[in-house]
Amino acid sequence: MNRSQSHAEFQRAGRVIPGGVNSPARAFGGVGGEPLVMDRGEGAYLYDLDGNRLIDYIGSWGPHILGHRHPAVLDAIRGALERGTSFGAPTRSETELAEAVVDAVPSIEMVRMVNSGTEATMSAIRVARGFTRRDKLIKFAGCYHGHVDSLLVKAGSAATTLGTPSSPGVPAGCTADTLVLEYNDVTALEQAFHRQGKEIAGVILEPVVGNMGLVRPDPAFLQALVELTRQHGALLIFDEVMTGFRLAFGGAQELLGIRPDLTTLGKIIGGGLPVGAYGGRADVMHSVSPLGPVYQAGTLSGNPVAMASGLATLRELKRVNPYPKLAQETARLCEGLSAAARAAGLPHQVAAVGSMFTLFFNPDPVTNYTIAARSDTARFSRYFWGMIERGIYLPCSQFEANFVSAAHTPSDIDATIAAAREVLAKIG
Repeated sequence: MNRSQSHAEFQRAGRVIPGGVNSPARAFGGVGGEPLVMDRGEGAYLYDLDGNRLIDYIGSWGPHILGHRHPAVLDAIRGALERGTSFGAPTRSETELAEAVVDAVPSIEMVRMVNSGTEATMSAIRVARGFTRRDKLIKFAGCYHGHVDSLLVKAGSAATTLGTPSSPGVPAGCTADTLVLEYNDVTALEQAFHRQGKEIAGVILEPVVGNMGLVRPDPAFLQALVELTRQHGALLIFDEVMTGFRLAFGGAQELLGIRPDLTTLGKIIGGGLPVGAYGGRADVMHSVSPLGPVYQAGTLSGNPVAMASGLATLRELKRVNPYPKLAQETARLCEGLSAAARAAGLPHQVAAVGSMFTLFFNPDPVTNYTIAARSDTARFSRYFWGMIERGIYLPCSQFEANFVSAAHTPSDIDATIAAAREVLAKIG
């Protein structure tokens, strides 16, 4: 595969952008080498600067559930652009998208639009602390909630630990009230509430994890979360930036049958444009300024172009209901990947929920970050580059979820399985 144009452009970027990228997730640090520089997308495909066509299983890290350049989304964006790009004043489209979110997600009675998933989680945590008048927050190792200072915390042990900043520039004081637990560990969760329940404002988690690879929640873990937060007056916060409108129209909480107190959203609700949102119980959201004392604002929040893109995406998802077919094709793809890995004699796990999946090079079922971290990342790197060479574009880390879109055809799935057979047999 020719990558000369990507190489030249990446070198150019490195002279003016730190590391040549505007997000570390794009830097190929987990697989080595240089990233491909993209030129355009169409349906299920990406085309790089060298003209290589790749079947895309990233979808801009989740938003493009309908595929790239969906006609309904493009028409909505064009229509919004004709009226202007930003006004710094209320627009009808903000209310329309808010109504669509409230209608789709039963736990959300009111919602506030922001500009990113990071901003959504940052704001939801502030609201939880302001509403409960408490400071402590529980998060789980391996769950990523954006680059919020209080959540950039290293993985702790199964026991409750005080957070330690995992990035220079984050003062220790910012994470002093963050308690880090192991995902799916009921005992550690119970112990944390037993010791500090009166101080805990909330618990934030990915209800289905995508940021240490795809990890399912244990039903007993979910039950404990609901019971303990209610018992101790803490808020349960679902970070559905990745899973919202992805695993079901009502998000992971629809599949799991749980109504959290607060939910954060992003990605799909912007249809590929920068957007985020947080929402939940009306009494909790009434604490947000200007109704209440918890301050949060943003010049471009509710941007009309982003609102139009997101609303068109949600309307199309509701009209078409692609979720059963997405789950079916994802399951077929995962079965093919697992069969190819077995044939190659490779220790592996394939985890999937709906249209999200991960092939772990790990002999053990992955239920938390400690187990995920034992995956063979060197083997994943060889797998990644082998798939790239065969025209398959995967997330550039063992610890990221893959996404199937409604634009992927049965032929795309077949081609991906065939490529995996060749690559896995070669690297085994």
